[in-house]
Amino acid sequence: MHLYSLLSEMSFNCLKVTFLVSSCLRHQVTPAVASCAARLCSSSSSSSEDHRSHQRVHSLSWKHGLAGLLAGTGAVLAYGLHHHHKAERADTGVQTLKKSSSLPVFSQEEVTKHRSLEDGIWVTYKGGVYDITEFVAMHPGGDKIMLAAGGALEPFWALYAVHNQEHVLEILSDYKVGELNLEDLKKQQARHPVLRINSLKPFNAEPPPEILSDSYITPSAFFFKRNHLPVPQVDPASYQLHVEGLPGGVLTLSLEDLKTRFPKHTITATLQCAGNRRSEMNKVKLVKGLNWGIAAISNATWSGARLRDVLLAAGYKPDVAQWARHVQFEGLDTDVTGTTYGASVPLNKAVSEEGDVLLAYEMNGEDIPPDHGFPVRVVVPGTVGARNVKWLGKIIVSAEESSSHWQQNDYKGFSPGTDWDTVDFKSAPAIQELPIQSAITTPADSATIDRSDETLTVKGYAWSGGGREVVRVDVSLDGGKTWQVAQLRSSEKGQAPEPSPPPGRAWAWKLWEITAPLPPDAQELEIVCKAVDNSYNMQPDTVPPIWNLRGVLSNAWHRVKVKIREDEDEE
Repeated sequence: MHLYSLLSEMSFNCLKVTFLVSSCLRHQVTPAVASCAARLCSSSSSSSEDHRSHQRVHSLSWKHGLAGLLAGTGAVLAYGLHHHHKAERADTGVQTLKKSSSLPVFSQEEVTKHRSLEDGIWVTYKGGVYDITEFVAMHPGGDKIMLAAGGALEPFWALYAVHNQEHVLEILSDYKVGELNLEDLKKQQARHPVLRINSLKPFNAEPPPEILSDSYITPSAFFFKRNHLPVPQVDPASYQLHVEGLPGGVLTLSLEDLKTRFPKHTITATLQCAGNRRSEMNKVKLVKGLNWGIAAISNATWSGARLRDVLLAAGYKPDVAQWARHVQFEGLDTDVTGTTYGASVPLNKAVSEEGDVLLAYEMNGEDIPPDHGFPVRVVVPGTVGARNVKWLGKIIVSAEESSSHWQQNDYKGFSPGTDWDTVDFKSAPAIQELPIQSAITTPADSATIDRSDETLTVKGYAWSGGGREVVRVDVSLDGGKTWQVAQLRSSEKGQAPEPSPPPGRAWAWKLWEITAPLPPDAQELEIVCKAVDNSYNMQPDTVPPIWNLRGVLSNAWHRVKVKIREDEDEE
């Protein structure tokens, strides 16, 4: 059996045993039954555990003890016990049906209030509301389940597919307390409460960092949200895209035209905000801009028509390049004066067969969500997120860059010595390709780890702009004195690794991971990561030399400090 399949099966067994223990609490199962489950679990432990592990067993916390309980074959009993309760419900089917039909209807606001053990832990799944407070303390995944509190389970189960099985769904039904109202159910897909909000109007938010490294493809619900202006409501039936500036005159296309007149192409590409990791620059000296952490970056599959194909249909020919230099994009989002968001990219990127620029109408195999540009956005892989214009309304082939504020007077880098009194935005080029980047997603800064764990697993992401492939990530546990090479991943866990893309077309990030022994005498670790791409570009080691007044292009070595907690029997 494949190792990942085996681990997934073990994880699923953990879930079922957990539900058994919780079911014992809910249905007052006799201690003998619960004890039987515990014995079944413990009997699956290896009989050949080394003597050192045996000596340490008494110092393990309840958390570790529970993890051991959940790792065994008691899942069979759990499933049988669940079906025993199901049979009991069947005997009183009329009452159960009546109870289900009279469940209360809750608003998302009410569900979101239940995000702690004190207030109860509520989640939603396919329109149902579930109170899983009793289950949380026994969840084999530890604190990860708390990330779902107050919101929808669906995007988390997209990350952790082991849950999406009939047995788990049946057991979940025991915890149902109500229904989510239809209006909130429609809105729910866009903005999950787990997102960390940087501004409400316009809405800007990023996911918890640890979520990023759990899935190679970021679920749309967790993909960072970057809006410069209010999200427009666009009717897909009446949507029109205008292509201007070419000899053939204006070409107007509907959404249906994009889908039927042009071949559909799919790419996997990472988008990163220019302000990702701005918070680290703020620690050096305050800058202007949203205080993004390390998660203003995400990876998705995008499908749509190639911009090159659309420009050819609009009359583009090689001689156009003799006078045109840029392709401008205008969105359908506007400010109070009616000014639209706009940006531009070089013409050679837009028309190149290797540029892979898309007019995307799908994200992760579904219609693009409103926050990400429904019904159509431009995806310019390898380029800063600000040029990937959403709610695309107009394309203009031009000799000039976009005159938009965000092209001319924003998203440019400057010297650390430049301040707002001396800055000249015309003196710097607009950011297009982004530099090499990496960050640590787990453990979190200021986390505490147990000495008894003996090893530490560090995870993160790495990406470089311009289609340059990340070829190495170095990780240090001692602030950069010594280094180890992390393992890179370019696909979901358990899947065969993707072959290296053609040179210059590495649009997607690499996730990375390393497990290293804890240094025997250390009480605190400074974990550092740095990435290298196939042009041997490397990250700078500190923030001050790259500090700039807008806090963009923040890509210094990422640093996380964690404390080591000594075992109680050694104190």
